[in-house]
Amino acid sequence: QVQLVESGGGSVQAGGSLRLSCGASEDTISNYCMAWFRQAPGQEREGVAVVYRDRSRTYADSVKGRFTISRDNAKNTMYLEMNSLKPEDSAMYYCAAQPGYYCYLARLLRHKYNYWGQGTQVTVSS
Repeated sequence: QVQLVESGGGSVQAGGSLRLSCGASEDTISNYCMAWFRQAPGQEREGVAVVYRDRSRTYADSVKGRFTISRDNAKNTMYLEMNSLKPEDSAMYYCAAQPGYYCYLARLLRHKYNYWGQGTQVTVSS
C-alpha cells in the first residue's frame, strides 16, 4: 500500500505563499486520486483540493483562486501551491490517497480516503 510523506509547511505572513509536497512510496500515485485536507485545532478535518487520475481537479470554495493542486506521476509526488495565504488557512495539512477506477467518487470526503500522511504544519500570521 502507498506510503505518503508531506513536506513544505512553515510559517508565513498573510499574503505570502507556500508550496506543499506529498511524496509517495511503495506504489505509484498514477493509480490514485490524490487530495489535500487540513485540520485546525478544535475543528474537523476538511477537504482542500483533490486531483483525480485524469488530472482534473476540485477545490473547496474557501481556496478557489488561491490554491493550485497538481501531480507529477513521474516523480510520484503531489503538490499544493498556496498563494495569498490568510490566517484562517493555518492548520495541519495532510495528503490523502484513494486508489481505483472509481476513486473520483471520493471527491473531498474525508471518510472516502484510506491512505494518509502524517501532516505538515502551516501557520499564517496577520
